[in-house]
Amino acid sequence: MTLYRVFGLFFMINFNGQIADNNTLLSINNRGLNYGDALFETLKTSYGKLLFWEDHYFRLMASMRIMRMEIPMNFTMPFLEQQIKELLTANKLDSVSSRVKLLVFRNEGGFYLPATNDISFVISCSQLEDDFYLLKDGPYEVDLFKDFYIAPSLLSTLKTNNKAIHVVGSIFSKENKLQNCLLLNTEKQVVEALNGNLFLVKGHVIKTPPLADGCLKGVMRKQIIDILKTFSEYEILETSISPFELQKADELWVTNVITGIQPITKYRKKSFTNKTAKQVLQKLNVKMRLT
Repeated sequence: MTLYRVFGLFFMINFNGQIADNNTLLSINNRGLNYGDALFETLKTSYGKLLFWEDHYFRLMASMRIMRMEIPMNFTMPFLEQQIKELLTANKLDSVSSRVKLLVFRNEGGFYLPATNDISFVISCSQLEDDFYLLKDGPYEVDLFKDFYIAPSLLSTLKTNNKAIHVVGSIFSKENKLQNCLLLNTEKQVVEALNGNLFLVKGHVIKTPPLADGCLKGVMRKQIIDILKTFSEYEILETSISPFELQKADELWVTNVITGIQPITKYRKKSFTNKTAKQVLQKLNVKMRLT
């Protein structure tokens, strides 16, 4: 049986509940590798605490059901939390901030039709520099990526291993000396950035694309929406965003659980401010400490 190495990490990993060296081998017939038959969650931890863990866990469970994966009886929220914490301790990352990736894949066998719906999991981690979410004021230029489009569906909202458009879009971004790109759906609506959800501020109205448009069901997206609802001076709308609205906006943000809020500074000839982003980021850091 041909084998391949798990990732290219410098830390120990957790493979099905066993702490192992990062040179652990998996079968070349792994379904995540062959068919993208896998899901993942990317988490931020702070001094051993899993941030927004409940939201990550329930998103993973919902995604596994949609993918018709068999959820093991022991796959409880406390069980997976303990598996992550044991890995952090093994890597001496329980007293710093870390990035954790929890990968779940259907066990090997079959072709497009799986031989089983049973699953395995791998957890990996690495250290992060920043403990809190910081507003990065440096240049952050984006443009639209129009070579390919997202087909809006329930599957497009999941964090699966099918990320071809994000990979090709990232290459396009680098080739054009951009910091990110914005993705469109087949209806030519702006859906999300390559690595996070999108928020648009215009006056006292803040918009973010709805899940029905095909954007990722982001954990940080949910936190930001909840925080914005506490601001009486702003109206938060989950509604479609046209490309024509981008240059009329006051602010544009990219959000994810690792960065928090990344303000976009330039789109084509338009430059943006970050006043509202700073206000929201303050509340996000408070929420993080209370999580």
